Amino acid sequence: MPEGSSGILSFGIKGGEQAGAKFIDALQLIVRLVNIGDAKSLACHPASTTHRQLNAEELPMAGVSKEMVRLSIGIEHIEDILADVEQALALSQK
Repeated sequence: MPEGSSGILSFGIKGGEQAGAKFIDALQLIVRLVNIGDAKSLACHPASTTHRQLNAEELPMAGVSKEMVRLSIGIEHIEDILADVEQALALSQK
């Protein structure tokens, strides 16, 4: 990506929905918000926010798993973003 670009990442957290919630709660730099495309980095848990109206059978059909988290990467320094994600991943597995 060109310098100054951002992107959206969606991935599952080992340990399912509970670990995904712990990951989101552990983020310190990245803000929990369902917007995307902001200048700041944002995180959301689609199964409990943007897709919460879907039942357990409809979530997979929409491409959303219960352990999925979505990050919209902003303009913070990449080392700060990576450090926040790494510490949140570590805490999500405890």
